[in-house]
Amino acid sequence: MTPERARQLAHRVPEPGLHEVSPGSAKRREIRFTRLPPEQAQRALELLSGLEYLKVSAGPHARGITVHYDLIDYTCEGLEKALRKLGYHLDNSLYCKIVRTLVYFTEETQLRNLKEPARLIKQSNQVYIKAYQHHPHGDRDDTPAELREDR
Repeated sequence: MTPERARQLAHRVPEPGLHEVSPGSAKRREIRFTRLPPEQAQRALELLSGLEYLKVSAGPHARGITVHYDLIDYTCEGLEKALRKLGYHLDNSLYCKIVRTLVYFTEETQLRNLKEPARLIKQSNQVYIKAYQHHPHGDRDDTPAELREDR
């Protein structure tokens, strides 16, 4: 990612009608629900489909939905917290807990990196070139040519 793009993402203000998804921040996640109460997935699909910049579809799992979003707009953790507050019960199997924890961590890290301004430091090879030029080495001989000749 270029420093200019990082700055744009960190300080962007969404304009109506102009919404671009940056590469790498487009996410597709599955949210699974428990068996009881029934029809949670269908109600959640209808509820979330009304949100802007969020695409929701039926998931591959019978009790799940698939959400597509940009990381700048939504996070999986935020969506799941909102669903819990509204009374939905998410699947708490060991597999789902592990996947959920991994997704939360990776999205949090990626979001923090997107918001962090790029460090504008010299390229490392330039630093070594300068140090090499100032360091005495065998390529230079300050002895005058007259004294170097064998007579």
